Amino acid sequence: MDSMYEILMGLPLFKGVSHEKISEIVGMAKFHFLKYLPNEIILNAGDQCTHIKFIISGKARLTIANSDDRFKVSQTLEAPNVIAPEFLFGRAPFYPCTAEAIEATGILQISKSDYIKILNTDEIFLFNFLNILSKNAQKAVDGILAITTGSLEERIAFWIISLTQRGGTDIALTCRQRDLYSLFGVQRTSFLATLESMRNRGIIEYNNNEIRINSRDSLLDILNTAAE
Repeated sequence: MDSMYEILMGLPLFKGVSHEKISEIVGMAKFHFLKYLPNEIILNAGDQCTHIKFIISGKARLTIANSDDRFKVSQTLEAPNVIAPEFLFGRAPFYPCTAEAIEATGILQISKSDYIKILNTDEIFLFNFLNILSKNAQKAVDGILAITTGSLEERIAFWIISLTQRGGTDIALTCRQRDLYSLFGVQRTSFLATLESMRNRGIIEYNNNEIRINSRDSLLDILNTAAE
């Protein structure tokens, strides 16, 4: 039980829960532990989100792409973390991304019905889940403001922040440059000048087909500074 307690306490949605409460939910809910080998698919974009999935060991590569794969945003999530929790409920409970194990990776999954029971057992569980949902909702508001009135730098930051999770690393936006400056509605010279400015400040690296993010927090700083 101690090892189970340590695993659960390390997960973002179980923070602050007592040992006694963990013992209680282990007895009432089914915990499924799954192992994935390197390069094995954990889930595909469009899969129905019937379980909440936690990364408890190893790391996974998550990729979101548009319908023709011309635009992709990928990130690495390491344990302990949770995959796309905001898609567990709502009108479209389907995963927006494909998740692939980078190395031997352990997943703990709990069915939606059992997770609802857990949320109802203690306010801390509910608070942790609502806190994640609130952060994502607030992120969307900042992004909408950036799109309507912000600089190109702010719009790029919003796109990447909105399609990645907190704790995501090795973030890459893969798309041809000419498609990107068409997407953002700017001239090529303005687009390249913005990328060069961001590279000079250590925020990104880029080439003709990819923008790599050195620090997701730096993108958040861009949006937060703009909001102020």
